[in-house]
Amino acid sequence: MVSAAEQLAANLNFSAFGKADELKKRIWFTLGALLVYRLGTYIPLPGIDPSAWEQIFRTQAGGILGMFNMFSGGGIHRMAIFALNIMPYISASIIIQLMTTVSPTLEALKKEGESGRKIMNQYTRYLTVMLAAVQAYGIAIGLEGTGSVVSDPGMFFRISTAITLTGGTMFLMWLGEQITSRGIGNGISLIILAGIVAELPSAIAGTLELGRQGALSTGLILLILVMAVAVIAFIVFVERAQRRLLIQYPKRQVGNRMFEGQSSHLPLKLNTSGVIPPIFASSLLLLPTTVANFNAGKGPDWLSAITTQLGHGRPLFLILYIALIMFFAFFYTAIVFNPTETAENLKKHGGFIPGIRPGERTAEYIDYVLSRITVVGALYLAIVCLIPEILISYAAVPFYFGGTSLLIVVSVTMDTVAQVQGYLLAHQYEGLIKRSKLRGRDR
Repeated sequence: MVSAAEQLAANLNFSAFGKADELKKRIWFTLGALLVYRLGTYIPLPGIDPSAWEQIFRTQAGGILGMFNMFSGGGIHRMAIFALNIMPYISASIIIQLMTTVSPTLEALKKEGESGRKIMNQYTRYLTVMLAAVQAYGIAIGLEGTGSVVSDPGMFFRISTAITLTGGTMFLMWLGEQITSRGIGNGISLIILAGIVAELPSAIAGTLELGRQGALSTGLILLILVMAVAVIAFIVFVERAQRRLLIQYPKRQVGNRMFEGQSSHLPLKLNTSGVIPPIFASSLLLLPTTVANFNAGKGPDWLSAITTQLGHGRPLFLILYIALIMFFAFFYTAIVFNPTETAENLKKHGGFIPGIRPGERTAEYIDYVLSRITVVGALYLAIVCLIPEILISYAAVPFYFGGTSLLIVVSVTMDTVAQVQGYLLAHQYEGLIKRSKLRGRDR
């Protein structure tokens, strides 16, 4: 027999969307907020020469600046007031998560529920301000060091740049929180998604132009399109993949009533770490190249030798990239998922895994399963992230296909679509309840 929830899910269509006024308001609010963000990426910092920075950026586009420019939606390329984007907030969130494993105070706050979460969010905001201020001041010094970008270098330029860029990051953090509460989807993730997607049309147009000029063959362009569809399908499949552990609950008596034992599942995602491993791995590998480019002709010989070997497509780069992705996949999974805590929560509520003793043995079994599926998840991340490196190095594809950007786009899109379906489902439930009440009154 099909359940009511399954029937409702099957009946979700555009007519239901047209009747969901609350959902439409949320979507329009989200689109308006993202439009404000995109406008901000075109407002340049005061006191700089955009044409001079354009020439310098082209020489650095292959390093870490190119990766951060992708996340900022071209904000670094244009050196806009949103050049830092939301990255300091993400860094602060990760640092706070790391500190919960070493700080008893933060660990206690994490277990306090909603009140503890609010305090940790406040700590994250404070740390975001500090990180953004330091990074913004560093950007100001770096711009002055170029010699031709800043029209009037000095302390006033440094302070004004630090305030402007920090204010831009804090505004985006507030905008993301507003999207989360009053719009649809996760606001911070949608801001990053909007930045990545905004650069996609120009990249596709450039590729088609190269095809028209004969630099890229028609067969290669078609192969890229087929690969894009295949990689997206692969990402969707893996991101939805779960290893479900059977959880049994024994019979229990409440008053004079006896409740039968129930069973449920503990879902373990194949890719628990998300997109954090590729971001960290790319940042570490691109940092030496960026430093060497900024000090062209001035750095030591060993730094030049390292940056040469760490070029895109080089064997050393590919080996280190895979190794760092694997390391950060295990490292971040260990931070965000605690098998001991999960086992204790199951024991408190009377749940157990059949054939496994509750408590320590359950924690060891969960850790055993999680370690093995993390190997598969890390290999999946490595495969998806190696595709663009191979295309750029050996097929001369001029834009970054796949990798971290594609992971973010697909993951955020899946989460947003799931939220839209949740709102539609809730709306249809409300409609069924209202109709049933009216029928009851008529009777």
